[in-house]
Amino acid sequence: MLSLPPSVRLFIACEPTDMRKSFDGVAGLVRGALEQDPLSGHLYIFFNKPRNRVKVLWWDRTGYCLFAKRLEAGQFYWRAASSDSSGRTATITAAELQMILEGIDLSKSRRHTRYTRENTGISA
Repeated sequence: MLSLPPSVRLFIACEPTDMRKSFDGVAGLVRGALEQDPLSGHLYIFFNKPRNRVKVLWWDRTGYCLFAKRLEAGQFYWRAASSDSSGRTATITAAELQMILEGIDLSKSRRHTRYTRENTGISA
């Protein structure tokens, strides 16, 4: 299970990505295509067109970490719960990323209502 602090956000690039890119190439995509800061400490997730490969870029304060996974059969499935106004990125939770990597089709799953401060109308 991925254990990330709540301050870390996970962004999925909505457009397919060339998987030949390495650390600097993927960081360049974060800066250019996603208009985000790759040094922010957030996770940036990229899929190729057939969705059988994924790369995740993360800056851990000392350098880039690049996680890659290639499926031998099948593809990754995800649906965006929310996307930014430009449509370039979507955000997911660490639990959703774990399910995507395990092969669970998020479009066929549903999330039950849970307590959040936003739902109560109580201000902090």
